[in-house]
Amino acid sequence: MIADKIGLEIMSNRFQAIVDEMAQALFRTAHTVFIKETQDYGAALVSTRGEVFAASRRYGVLMMVGKPMDDAIRAMGEDVREGDIFISNDPEATRGMATHLSDVYLWTPVFEAGAIICYLWTFVHMTDVGGRVSGSIAPSSYELTQEGIRIPPQKLFSEGVLNETFLKTFLANTRSSGQNWGDMKACIAALNTAMRRMREIIARFGAPTVSKSIDDVLNYAEAQSRRVIATVPEGVYHFSDFIEGDVAGLGLLRINLTLTVKDGEFHMNFAGTAPEVRAALNLPSFSKNGHWMLVTGVVNWLCTREPSIAYNAGLVRPLKISIPKGTIINPDAGAACGARYSTSHKVCDVIIGALAQAVPDQLPATDSGQGGILMVAMPDPATSETRVSVIQPVVGGSGGRPMADGVDGTMVILNFLKNVPTELLEREMPEVVIRRYGLREDSGGAGRYRGGTGAVIEFETHSPFSTVTARNLERYLFPPAGRQGGQPGSTGYTLLNPGTPEEKNIGKIDILQVGLGDVIRMGTQGGGGYGDPLERPPEQVLSDVLDGYVWRSSAETAYGVVIAADGVLDVAATQELRNRMRAARGGKPLKAIDYGPVREAYNALWPTELHDAISAEIVGLPRVQRQTGHQALYAEIGRRLEAGEKVLPGQVPMIYKELREHKLMSRRLARPL
Repeated sequence: MIADKIGLEIMSNRFQAIVDEMAQALFRTAHTVFIKETQDYGAALVSTRGEVFAASRRYGVLMMVGKPMDDAIRAMGEDVREGDIFISNDPEATRGMATHLSDVYLWTPVFEAGAIICYLWTFVHMTDVGGRVSGSIAPSSYELTQEGIRIPPQKLFSEGVLNETFLKTFLANTRSSGQNWGDMKACIAALNTAMRRMREIIARFGAPTVSKSIDDVLNYAEAQSRRVIATVPEGVYHFSDFIEGDVAGLGLLRINLTLTVKDGEFHMNFAGTAPEVRAALNLPSFSKNGHWMLVTGVVNWLCTREPSIAYNAGLVRPLKISIPKGTIINPDAGAACGARYSTSHKVCDVIIGALAQAVPDQLPATDSGQGGILMVAMPDPATSETRVSVIQPVVGGSGGRPMADGVDGTMVILNFLKNVPTELLEREMPEVVIRRYGLREDSGGAGRYRGGTGAVIEFETHSPFSTVTARNLERYLFPPAGRQGGQPGSTGYTLLNPGTPEEKNIGKIDILQVGLGDVIRMGTQGGGGYGDPLERPPEQVLSDVLDGYVWRSSAETAYGVVIAADGVLDVAATQELRNRMRAARGGKPLKAIDYGPVREAYNALWPTELHDAISAEIVGLPRVQRQTGHQALYAEIGRRLEAGEKVLPGQVPMIYKELREHKLMSRRLARPL
């Protein structure tokens, strides 16, 4: 290691400055709304072993440190030369670096004296990479080939010379070729910027010192991470939650976790998790330790506990992961994965739920759980060519925190996603009119610290043959849970043509065809509350009511705060009401986690042991049998439970045998709850 901590901090900060400048260069030269407004892109410096030794903490996706780059580096082979720029978006060829086809990666080696010192890495989420729908992603897609063109790792530039044949082929298979090439050139600009800075630092300190510094800053972050983890009580913690797969007709899909805390490490075993599905909800993690789409919540917790921690892959070295092959978070080859963020976020919720059992005063209540992207595609009125654009990220509020309210209208875990200015959207897509965009009233869960409110967006289409798609919509059935006495937040909703005789509650959007004058209104979830609502100062509740965050009726029923007709706090009536509400509890302790009545009724009907029995019955089966068996068992057992029958875990093998013998597998498909 570098001899002194001062030198270590200097090198760590230099690397951080390079990657931040690199990310800024990409952002400032990009072409699409996805990058220059929403900021769905990334930049990183990567060691020769494939570990991120610096990632941006200011621009773009702020979760890059757990990106596994090792297999993408191996896929390049031995023929790697100065001036080469590689490209790929293939989850399988890169084994979990790319996790869906819309994320296109460009990277290049840094040479000194004929040896590779490190790699410079970028990615952009492309507006469209081909496939069955505009924007490439629909939850109902069930094969990877439906989601766009696949690019195995290959050279975009060979010693500085562009591979024009490949480029033409790739762009010809997308719906936004000009914008895609513009974003690719922004990646190249970022790589060139970082290359200049890395050569400057190599010239100043020498290649041996820089190489050693890369190892040292990774080890430094690992030591800091282990020190924080060592403060968590050792033990085994269990937690589970459900992906709402109704958008693809799949019912509920369990994410199950056993978290073992021991020797300064987190061991996360996901046995009992639902099998991969014939939908785009699969997450190709390849069960890699510290994979970024599994451990983001833990990384955020580490950074909160140690704000000055070195931000690189050393943080995730103590995070060990075990996922059975063929599950929704470690699928077999060819599985669709475009909407994998629904699954990723649920994994983060599950890990936080388990960790909160060990350190309940350090974790917030459940956030909205939805990192949706709302997109529209429509024909250009002049050229008839299809134009595609993101309308907005549709994200709900974050959960109440142990020391502060949740953040309104966004989640901490997705704070890098930025709003698209209405003026810019309507300039680029003039046939889309935003009628309303703001915070959703009374949507955050009640608590000593209120859950963050959701958002409402309403827009109108002024073009025929328009297609609206949305991915990663979640928590329309089960609300974000409250913690330590806090109450759940609200669920999401989507209305078509609200306030008209044709109004329809359409739930989650997959692929929606709309025409002239159609209106869509979407309300996102509020985060769960944290702590006893009766402990929230009445003055804060009054302020929430006056500001429109909380309804007056909710102030009284949830917080026990009475506000007079003239908007003045009634102190005496509030004290009396709160005393009655406390007495009505009968001395019962507050709930450590409040799922809300819908989820709690489901838990009573479907105990954990029943889910475990279904998982045990299908584990190890061939792919198709695993998928159909999972759906058929849940549908048949659900039918029996709804009929009032009692189903014990030990009956599951016999039920499965009956389904197979009577050839009912294809008929007993899961129904949305």
